[in-house]
Amino acid sequence: MNVHEYQAKELLKPYGVNVLGGVLVEDASDADEKAKEISTGIIVVKAQVYAGGRGKAGGVKLAKSHAEAVEICKEMLGMQLVTPQTGEDGVTVKKVYLEEGCQIAEEYYLSLVVDRRNSCVSLIASKEGGMEIEEVAQNNPKAILTISIDPLAELRDYQIRQVIETLEIPKEAQKSMVFSLKSFYRAFVAMDCDMLEINPLVLTAQQEIVALDAKLSFDDTALYRQPAIKALKDTSEDDPREVQAATHDLAYVALDGKIGCLVNGAGLAMATMDAIYGEGGEPANFLDVGGSATVEKVTEALRIILSDDHINGIFINIFGGIMQCDTIANGIVQAAGAQQIDVPIVVRLEGNRAQEGADILKNSGLNIATAPSLDEGAAKIVEMSGKGGTV
Repeated sequence: MNVHEYQAKELLKPYGVNVLGGVLVEDASDADEKAKEISTGIIVVKAQVYAGGRGKAGGVKLAKSHAEAVEICKEMLGMQLVTPQTGEDGVTVKKVYLEEGCQIAEEYYLSLVVDRRNSCVSLIASKEGGMEIEEVAQNNPKAILTISIDPLAELRDYQIRQVIETLEIPKEAQKSMVFSLKSFYRAFVAMDCDMLEINPLVLTAQQEIVALDAKLSFDDTALYRQPAIKALKDTSEDDPREVQAATHDLAYVALDGKIGCLVNGAGLAMATMDAIYGEGGEPANFLDVGGSATVEKVTEALRIILSDDHINGIFINIFGGIMQCDTIANGIVQAAGAQQIDVPIVVRLEGNRAQEGADILKNSGLNIATAPSLDEGAAKIVEMSGKGGTV
């Protein structure tokens, strides 16, 4: 789960992270009144979207007066912001953050991420702040410091010293940097983050360390113990089908293809998509109904798949373990009875009660093709949909 910049900064404040003052604007008619709350001569106007790369796309602008900030705010609200992370369609800007300006002496990059490979937290720092860290890694990898933090030992003083020396923090600002690093780590652990990114982290002319930007993402499986954070989730940028799927405890991710997939188990779902790609098709979604799905969940899963107007075929690939294949079959029949299905469906059932499931489909009168294996099923749906997995 992600949050917007303005939310991230509010979450970091109680841990002592130094952020600038700002106000949120959601209605252009409020821009003038809200801008008056910013006391600095320079006002930074920032589009509040989840995607990175806002600055290069016109989503972050500097206003040199109150009046200019109001005009930029009105222009930005409602605009379609296209960044490398949004895709060609971009996202609609529905919220704008007006923030105080400051005198920047230096810019740095800093992040904390869960490093699953090494079972630790990795701290990543670079003097090249304000840039995409991927670009820095490609063009100047020596400019990046990576420190592995043992979760049991936490952030140690010698590691803090490494960061200070690598970033060449002046003596006058080192105390502020020490406090900031400890604050970031405390916040990261306490809020069950899987990423905390500050880009840029700046040194001001007054020798203070300030988080000029903030991006937080959280471990979804830990949200049950972070109700205040969970309540901040903004679904307005999410695919409506993904939002609907989440309400039914379905793991669904929309993709760009035209062959819908309904599978039980994340690993099998990935293998199914690979098989479709291998046959020259392209999956329209990742959808895992889980190992103990009910008829109702299967029915809802099919409804969500069929709500995609680009779908021209559906591949249902089920390996019955805890999940019984006849449950899937009954869900298919129930979904078909509730709505008209005009695209070909290929079903592969294997495992627990597979024959019973096959009998249900056979006796349903539905025009459904079956396949004995994953590869044959993938080949059949791509063929039946007229290579419909690709545009």
